[in-house]
Amino acid sequence: MIAVFFMYYIYILYSESANQFYIGYTEHPGERLLKHNHQENFNTFTKKFRPWKMAALFEVSAEKSKAIKIEKFIKKQKSRNLLKMLCDENYKPTDFSAQLVRVQNLRD
Repeated sequence: MIAVFFMYYIYILYSESANQFYIGYTEHPGERLLKHNHQENFNTFTKKFRPWKMAALFEVSAEKSKAIKIEKFIKKQKSRNLLKMLCDENYKPTDFSAQLVRVQNLRD
């Protein structure tokens, strides 16, 4: 029997046209970005600030609950500076963000 492992990711999108960030979690980051940019009946916040680019992507856990917990924590901070730090490829994760593993080479 082959074991199948799923990974949950935290992603940060950026809209240049609106200078806005959006954070979410998913199992399929590429598909999720496509939905944010192209699906008609999708999340009204992201729909009105299209197009979005993948600013940062992090592996979190095989457990959905951990991804949700981290996503909520980041959103509750209401900190644009935190999002900018997380998007900086030279940022060294500490505290809560030490749980995040940056995924390289997945942009757009």
